[in-house]
Amino acid sequence: MDFNKTIFENRKATGRPFLVAHRGISTANIPCNTLAAYKIAVEQGADVVEIDVTRSKDGVFFVFHPGMEPVFLKCGKLIPEMTADEVKSLPLLNQDEVPTSYHVPTLQEVFALLKDKVYINVDKFWTNVEGITAEIYKAGVEKQVIVKAYAEEKTLEEVEKFAPDLMFMAMAWHKDDVTEQLLNRNVNYIGIEALFDREEDEISTAEYIASMHKKGLLVWCNTIIYNEKDVISAHHTDDVSLTDNPAKGWGWVADRGFDFIQTDWLLSVRSYLERKNRT
Repeated sequence: MDFNKTIFENRKATGRPFLVAHRGISTANIPCNTLAAYKIAVEQGADVVEIDVTRSKDGVFFVFHPGMEPVFLKCGKLIPEMTADEVKSLPLLNQDEVPTSYHVPTLQEVFALLKDKVYINVDKFWTNVEGITAEIYKAGVEKQVIVKAYAEEKTLEEVEKFAPDLMFMAMAWHKDDVTEQLLNRNVNYIGIEALFDREEDEISTAEYIASMHKKGLLVWCNTIIYNEKDVISAHHTDDVSLTDNPAKGWGWVADRGFDFIQTDWLLSVRSYLERKNRT
């Protein structure tokens, strides 16, 4: 990836959607959101890695999905209730809830690992726009970082004040009622994360995606399932792709023209798209 080029130029050069590794590549003994998970994602060809950010009570930023402490740490506390030293001392649990040698990495450790390698999608950015932005510039990864948030006024004001140059994507359900506003705000708006539960939702149609491309903007789709009760890609998911037919999941997303596919099955998506492009 050439970070001296724009993300639009790099997207065109790939000839396929960007592949986003959701929390890195994790399974068995390797927990998500760890340095190991991100190293594997890079080695397996991710174009983008997604990271979650939280902060200890003494102000150190860590890469961990807020609220998942009862699953991956089982320490009786949330990271915002602990000091950085406490967080660093805790082992992460594997998928069988057995303690591992892996620990929650700091945001700076993750940035150092990923610098000059892949795009970095910083999730939970809206929880501390000023602080996380400072960490991004401290690490020198500002050309690689994509930040996302709902286009709420308070968040947009903070982005305009602290992060106007960072690549910003808005999150929107069903329809896009934010793009025109964002094109007139002091933000580096690059496109939309489309969340939808029906193929007919405006934000998921080929016509809408084509209209965004005409504006020089990108559209992101999630094939991940984080909760089966919350459908965010009209059932065109990793699960459908793996257990039924990838054409119904990843193929549908690619054919619609989406520019990003966020997945928990990076190698499978990559292999399918490579086969698809050869036929």
